Amino acid sequence: MTRLFFTTDVHGSDRCFRKFLNAAKVYKADALILGGDITGKVLIPIVETRDGRYELTMFSEKKTVGKEKLEETRKLLQDAGQYSFLTTPSELAELQADGARRDRVFDEAMASVLRAWIELAQERLKGTTVKCYVSPGNDDKLEIDSALLDSGQFVNPENRAVDLDGGYEMITLGYANPTPWHSPREVSEERLGEMIEKLAALVRRPENAVYNLHVPPIGTELDKAPAVSHDFNYVKEGLGIKFIHAGSSAVRKSIEAHSPLLGLHGHIHESKGFVKIGRTLCLNPGSEYSDGILRGALANLQDGKVHDFVLTSG
Repeated sequence: MTRLFFTTDVHGSDRCFRKFLNAAKVYKADALILGGDITGKVLIPIVETRDGRYELTMFSEKKTVGKEKLEETRKLLQDAGQYSFLTTPSELAELQADGARRDRVFDEAMASVLRAWIELAQERLKGTTVKCYVSPGNDDKLEIDSALLDSGQFVNPENRAVDLDGGYEMITLGYANPTPWHSPREVSEERLGEMIEKLAALVRRPENAVYNLHVPPIGTELDKAPAVSHDFNYVKEGLGIKFIHAGSSAVRKSIEAHSPLLGLHGHIHESKGFVKIGRTLCLNPGSEYSDGILRGALANLQDGKVHDFVLTSG
């Protein structure tokens, strides 16, 4: 029996990542897999005032905290996937006027957290046989790749095939088909298909393969997303919000062509669930990272089959 624990779209949440590492012990997993969109989207300046206090906007609310509450406040932000940095009014004004410098501060905040996560994974998993596979997704900037280096039990499987316990293989790709947000790792469906097929060719036994593809296959229960307008507002339909299928035709085509054992997907936070495409079981655990809730999928592989699985939340 090979037991995999999969999660995705933690978007910088330190609380979710710690729960992810704990899943190895809680669920007795042989491998931990974090399948993309690992960095946060928000950078919060914490401005030191003349009286030694700190001002910030926290969860859309302006706050002032004393030095004794500073670290607690930063931890609350990081648990929700929001980075922070200390600054002064004059330094903040300079950053606001210098986009390139502001980007560098954001990049360093992301890289710093990722390096801390890698160290934590090595510490927690030391002395075990559990591997921790962490790869980028479409929302993750290319600049973070230099921080995602294999080290000890930590492996970045992006754009390659890796061997899992039990004779299984896994290919991983965090790129996505085009989205309204023009995220860093987006390509055309044609190009995405080419990238997947290049990886599929590396697999020795397709019937025992795990496809860790960030985007779910199109036209399933795993890829239903709210439709957005050109100005990024939700499109209304009747009394509710219109939903569309936002997954990838290239991903679906590859799964149909190669019939891997298991598909691990994310990207669409709202579409938690599972579906069969031919013999392939495809899973999307969904995401509630901003609330510190870790959505996951536990799958037991045995004798070349998915013996059983369960979607988890905690």
